Amino acid sequence: MTASFVPALRARPHHLVSGSRLLAASLLAVSLVLTAGCARNRNKPRQDQAYVARDVETLYSLARDTLEKGDYRLAAMMFDEVERQHPYSVWARRAQLMSAFSYYASRQYSEAIMTSQRFLSLHPGNRDAAYAYYIIALSYYEQIADVARDQKITQQALTALQELVRRFPDSRYAADARLKIDLVNDHLAGKELDIGRFYARNRQWISAAIRYRNVIDEYQTTSHVPEALYRLVEANLALGLQDEALRNAAVLSANYPGSKWYERAYALMHKYAPNATADGAKAPAAPVG
Repeated sequence: MTASFVPALRARPHHLVSGSRLLAASLLAVSLVLTAGCARNRNKPRQDQAYVARDVETLYSLARDTLEKGDYRLAAMMFDEVERQHPYSVWARRAQLMSAFSYYASRQYSEAIMTSQRFLSLHPGNRDAAYAYYIIALSYYEQIADVARDQKITQQALTALQELVRRFPDSRYAADARLKIDLVNDHLAGKELDIGRFYARNRQWISAAIRYRNVIDEYQTTSHVPEALYRLVEANLALGLQDEALRNAAVLSANYPGSKWYERAYALMHKYAPNATADGAKAPAAPVG
């Protein structure tokens, strides 16, 4: 197969720039280590390894050159060939990681995940294990769909990112993983809120309230909490639960006093539960100027 058969790589998404740079930097480190190892192998006098070493080096170098040219799909297959022909060499272990990266770069995420998982099953204590976990996490992360779709992949991304941080909290990948965990949680909270709004549009207020409460309890640090509190006030009032609505409005007032969601919640309370508003809820502050 020639490079002409390799499909063109699509533009990379902006939200993974930092992750891609980190992967690329690690990939370079792997390549440099292997190049240095190659130089040492050439200086070894053992004749029984000479022919195999040259053959492996040729295969690996061709794969690496193909990767550097941006032919990621072909590079992945060539790194796989290194492992196939020389499964018990140190080159096979390195080729697995390079193959996983190549699959990731070509957006063949299932293959990237499987290759990384195979590396971990064969070399669980390897010093590059964190890198393999990182490729797995990013491969799930890249597949996250918008909130209107099923979020199974999003949950898998969250699990993989958390596993990376748990196993390698001080690794070079942990900071990026923690950032992505926050983004994934925000995404999942948005999905819960979207489902709650759907129930509310259909006047299924109890189901809506359950979803809003999930956002508040499970995703407390996300940007969706103020709206979830407002929506919960709305659902409580629709169910005739004025005291519960007032409590949620008070939480909104205490934590997000200047938000548009508290202003809307106060307006709802004033309209549908004026007595409760007079007794407990504070009016939003007047704008300055």
